[in-house]
This record gives sequence, C-alpha cells and structure tokens, in this order.
Amino acid sequence: MNTAEAVRAWVYGWTVSRGAADPVPEPWGYTVDVGLPGHVMRHVLTDADESVVRKITENTTAPGAWLKTFVPPEALEPRLAPGWSLAGGLGFLMTATLRADAPAEPASGYLLRTWTRAGVTRVLVRTTTGTLAARGQVAVTGPTAVVDQIETYPDHQRRGLGRVVMRTLTNAAADAGATAGVLGATPDGRALYETLGWREVAPLTGAMRDPLDR
Repeated sequence: MNTAEAVRAWVYGWTVSRGAADPVPEPWGYTVDVGLPGHVMRHVLTDADESVVRKITENTTAPGAWLKTFVPPEALEPRLAPGWSLAGGLGFLMTATLRADAPAEPASGYLLRTWTRAGVTRVLVRTTTGTLAARGQVAVTGPTAVVDQIETYPDHQRRGLGRVVMRTLTNAAADAGATAGVLGATPDGRALYETLGWREVAPLTGAMRDPLDR
C-alpha cells in the first residue's frame, strides 16, 4: 500500500470507526463532519503546501475545526494562519499486512471482552474488579481496516495489554476479510506497532482552530 492509498483508507476507515459523516473529496484532500463540540469538523490535507494550508486556515475560523496533514510539525506550523496551533504532537501514519494469528490472552487478573457492531470491532480489557485497563477498536472497510483509539491506562502499562488488544483487533479484521491495516500512531505507540510488523509511511501532524484568537 503506497502513501496515497494509505491516506485514503485511513480517512474512510476513521469515519466508520468514529461514526462521522462520509468524507467529502476536495482538490487538496477531504473534509469530514465529525459533529463533536471540540471537534466539529476536520480537513485532511493530502496536499499541504504553504498556499493550501494558509488558504484553508484563513477561511476556517470556527472553534472545533481540525486539520490533519502528512508533513512534520516543523513544516506545518509556520504555514498556519493566526488563530491556529499544532495539536496532538508528532504522529505517524503506519500500515501493515494483516493475517490471522494465534489468539492473545491477557495476564492473570484481567478479562478480555470483544464485540462488533456496524463494521466496528471493539476490544475492552478490564481487571477482575471492573477497572478499565486497555481498549481499542478497528473499522473494516472492504480489504482494509483502520485500527483506532488504542490505549493502555497508566496503572496497567508494561503488562502486554497493548499487544493483546492489537492482536485481537487485527485477528478480527483479518477474519472479516481485511488484508491491509492502517493506523495513526503516537511515538510511544509506534514502538509497539513496529514490533508487530507495522511500518511508517508518512508523518501525521494535526492542528486545531483555537477557541479565541491569540
């Protein structure tokens, strides 16, 4: 999967995962209506040169607007119009070939729950006393799957739970017919994903419209 294919798969799979509106293709990428108070909509820029970024950020002034680009933070920040700032830190777009593997079980003291609804499989790991320990989800759209919202909570890190969540999700996606996976990773997450065979295809940098002009 090349970068353009990965971006398209990520955009369309992310909207399924989050229950957002279908992406609207634009000359420079996609617009997605998300519909949350702090994330009303987002522009995803496959073309993030200075003139495109400046025009979009100058014309988008409502709080809750987000921008996602595939350039590093130091390239995006000087292109933003006043009232916009970087958000989310450094990220990475990653891909992997998916195949079913042996099921993964959490360590003693943890319970694993999985369910699927409307094309999205969710994984929940909690302690036997009910405390949330880790979670994640995957949206399957034909031959591709987007892994999303992977999180291990601080008190439960370094116990292999992230690996359990990822293995469970990718197995579910492969069983549903997906052969390729895409995800957006943080630096901490990238280290885990690389051990599972994922590779970086592009930087992933976000920005958001500030509530008030600075």
